Amino acid sequence: MFICFEIDFKDRKMIIKRLKLYNWKNFQNVDINFTERNFIIGSNAAGKSNLLDALRFLRDISKQAGGLQAAVNFRGGVKKIRCLAARKRSDVEIEIHLGEPQTDYPEWIYALNFKHIGGGITKSEAKVVVEKVWSNKHQAWILKRNEDNEEEDNETLKYTHLEQVTANKDFREIQSYFQKIEYLNVVPQLVREASSYNVSKYKEDYFGRNFLEKISKLNERTRKAYFKKINEILKIAVPQLSELQFHKDSVGVPHLEAKYLHWRARGSKQTEEQFSDGTLRLIGFLWALIESSGTILLEEPEINLHSEIIKQFPEFISRIQSSSRGNKQVFITTHSYDLLNNEGIGTREVFVLQNTIEGTTVNTIEELDEVKAIVDSGFSVAEAAIPVTAPKNINQIVQLNLFE
Repeated sequence: MFICFEIDFKDRKMIIKRLKLYNWKNFQNVDINFTERNFIIGSNAAGKSNLLDALRFLRDISKQAGGLQAAVNFRGGVKKIRCLAARKRSDVEIEIHLGEPQTDYPEWIYALNFKHIGGGITKSEAKVVVEKVWSNKHQAWILKRNEDNEEEDNETLKYTHLEQVTANKDFREIQSYFQKIEYLNVVPQLVREASSYNVSKYKEDYFGRNFLEKISKLNERTRKAYFKKINEILKIAVPQLSELQFHKDSVGVPHLEAKYLHWRARGSKQTEEQFSDGTLRLIGFLWALIESSGTILLEEPEINLHSEIIKQFPEFISRIQSSSRGNKQVFITTHSYDLLNNEGIGTREVFVLQNTIEGTTVNTIEELDEVKAIVDSGFSVAEAAIPVTAPKNINQIVQLNLFE
């Protein structure tokens, strides 16, 4: 069993309640209502990562040294973002609702519509078509920009008000919220080889290349407090490792270090270079949950981990959330039967992505009558939903004669 701790956050409780996407990558037109804990499932290439990327996109606009142009360019331009199932409209639209978990109304609505301009000898860029902000406090749209406004031109429309501190004063809470969105998909090989990279050139840490560098930037007291919590869990999940610590070597390169218990009474020390892939991914997963004070995006945390550890994830996440007084919303993409085979997972928490010729659809199990009926009859979410995401005729693979 995982252990739960009290974690102090000063921010008020606010989550992403709703997300509307138009022409965003796999999604031609979707409208999704989220909960505090969200499990996203679907076949390969259904768009699980691309759904999370819509939230990362808003973070990239909001962060320091970010902005609309940087966020679009990082993804290869508007043409690479726009859904292949798009019809006549060539614009891309994201609308997000933020609010308290138990309310039916949003505190904030942020909507951004943008399109491609330029090409040929002219630089390809993104242009704001519409940018709007709704405030529940004022019961009104406190920002309403569009490309036809007289005070706007092609230069001003290259920038969102969200990214400009002089323009977002009345809704800076939205910018602050987006900046705290955390995405972590630890690739163990990159963590191990971090010392061979110039980590400063990687401004964003998506795959763990800067994971150790990020840990090093915390003050020592906070870092020790987090490691103490992680050590309590590792004692149970990886009992042969103990006393996980952080240190820098003689040339200043950060490392993880733990005592590896074996036949010698005192054991021996190992660094992240000797840790298993599963151990490194587990440490990254735990660090993200404990350290983050905002929305957490996790890609397939079950990879390389024992099924008995994976089974504990849903309840562990729930207990971490209930002990936090600030924001703690979690999004997980997964293919794992073991992770979803938990009786505590509700039918509104699992989002099933399905490919169609008009783009990917997104529905909760609650909205899929046939799947919900299976759950209502006593089967688990895993038993009901995983088969729905399997490729059609997948069993024909074994019938192929590839060497005739």
